[in-house]
Amino acid sequence: MTQAQEPPVLLVHGFASSAEHNWRRPGWLDLLADCGRETIAIDLPGHGTAPKPAKPANPGDPAGYQEVEAHVAAAVQGREPLDAIGFSAGAHVLLRLAADQPGTFGRLALLGIGRGELTPADPEPIVAALTAEPDPENVTGRVFRRLADGLGHDRAALVAFLRRPQRPLTPADLARVTAQVLVVLGDTDPACPGDGLVAALPDARLVTLRGVDHFGTPADVRCMQAVLGFLGC
Repeated sequence: MTQAQEPPVLLVHGFASSAEHNWRRPGWLDLLADCGRETIAIDLPGHGTAPKPAKPANPGDPAGYQEVEAHVAAAVQGREPLDAIGFSAGAHVLLRLAADQPGTFGRLALLGIGRGELTPADPEPIVAALTAEPDPENVTGRVFRRLADGLGHDRAALVAFLRRPQRPLTPADLARVTAQVLVVLGDTDPACPGDGLVAALPDARLVTLRGVDHFGTPADVRCMQAVLGFLGC
């Protein structure tokens, strides 16, 4: 396959972030363009420029966010198979889509997810930081709140996104993923280690970044190098 025939690259950002913040500012979109790849960087519901759910009428109702994977699938309908990169919540959404609709992705780079995929973390500490004055010891929650406020997000919409109904992923779900998968994790990320996730996927490998935390992963040059190499750039 020539470079001109390579599929588009879908990019899905992390929680409380946006396509602009996660992908354009650190240089991902420029790097992919430099190697001739078309990019599709979307905002998740409740984030960035994405419209808030029309139903239910209350944008803070978690029920309005239960079709997140469908929102992503609709953005690339008719373009499959394509490659994709996701960070944190975006990586989780892509993984669920890859399990529910095998064949959607040829190559899938998942940043900042690992051991929690089969046993999801409790969202309430982050919810608490978004809905009240954060506890000084709730460092992760405070970071998310600062990120959300810095980007002008609606906190109620973010809380609803976190609390949206989700069916837990199972080993059988992961076994259906047909894409080649690259998992990239910082070794100080709470999602570390990623070995269990990689072992549960049919075709996956792990890159661990020394000295990198969760929030630093997307901007780390080693992460960019690993993902671009995985995508053939």
